[in-house]
Amino acid sequence: MTIYIFLAITFLTFGFHEKVVSNPSPGPYNAIFNFGDSLSDTGNFLASGALSYPVIGKFPYGETFFNRSTGRCSDGRLVIDFIAEAYELPYLPPYLALTKDQNIHLGVNFAVAGATALDAKFFIEAGLGRFLWTNSSLNVQLGWFKKLKPSLCSTKQDCGSYFERSLFLVGEIGGNDYNYAAIAGNITQLQATVPPVVETITTAINELIAEGARELLVPGNLPIGCSALYLTLYGSGNKEDYDGDGCLKGFNDFAEYHNKELKLALKTLRQKNPHARILYADYYDVAKRFFHAPGHYGFSSGALRACCGGGGAYNFNMSARCGHIGSKVCADPSTHANWDGIHLTEAAYRYIAKGLIYGPFSYPPLKTSPYKIA
Repeated sequence: MTIYIFLAITFLTFGFHEKVVSNPSPGPYNAIFNFGDSLSDTGNFLASGALSYPVIGKFPYGETFFNRSTGRCSDGRLVIDFIAEAYELPYLPPYLALTKDQNIHLGVNFAVAGATALDAKFFIEAGLGRFLWTNSSLNVQLGWFKKLKPSLCSTKQDCGSYFERSLFLVGEIGGNDYNYAAIAGNITQLQATVPPVVETITTAINELIAEGARELLVPGNLPIGCSALYLTLYGSGNKEDYDGDGCLKGFNDFAEYHNKELKLALKTLRQKNPHARILYADYYDVAKRFFHAPGHYGFSSGALRACCGGGGAYNFNMSARCGHIGSKVCADPSTHANWDGIHLTEAAYRYIAKGLIYGPFSYPPLKTSPYKIA
């Protein structure tokens, strides 16, 4: 999430294993391993069978690039797909859809749409269990990685040399921890949830480093106050509640608080793990650019109104969500930043990915990419 809770739209994904670029010589990274939620799920929710007929398993999802629904929560590619392209690696296959003879040595995706950083027990005890769309929290995903590890490398030395040239993405994760509460109308305790969420993320990073990870990219939260979901559910008649871009100040302030705490935690992790490169991916600032001046970045239809939805001020309607009866899709998703009210379009994800890969929104920067994203 991120602003991308899975609650309003059911999110799923088929395994997608195409290579996009040949890889005749080793690049900066020999593999990518991803953990997260619907911002980067390439198939695990669908493979989990959590829902029989989830809407993202059909058009218009996937219409832009794949020409078919793949289960990605967008009209096309996600940030993780563009990162794979930039480093001449295949699109990451979802862990739950792996086949027996599949090549897993170029990377695997453990992200699940609707996933949280905190375990399901936290939400059940808080009375939010009925809102969960998956129990596949960050800790569960980490367990999958540990289970798969013996198939990736056998000895400590082998694992060390292999993971030394692998990129680990830990997130975005944590957005749904806040979104489930916000959807339930219980936002009074949001700020108190930040410390345990950040602690869970840092614990996972420490465990991955102990398993051999040496380069980890950790994204922060997006400006959720600019999300059509939040703008619709928490719209206000008070102009003072909005910033100059039309976003809700309070929710953006909250996202910035989460990001500040996460960055402080990463600073401590770097001091304790000098042998690892721990990078922060500034999703907030890179996305705020096109929310501030959408036309300048090619989003001529704006950044706040969804391309696909069932009407309303932001084209987001809980009773007619994208893919459901009563919803319509815009003619050209590339002119919109927002896809379905919750997730972004491929065009927006491309812009974010380029900001991470080519700078200046990864701190410290990612290794130089051998392939230029158009």
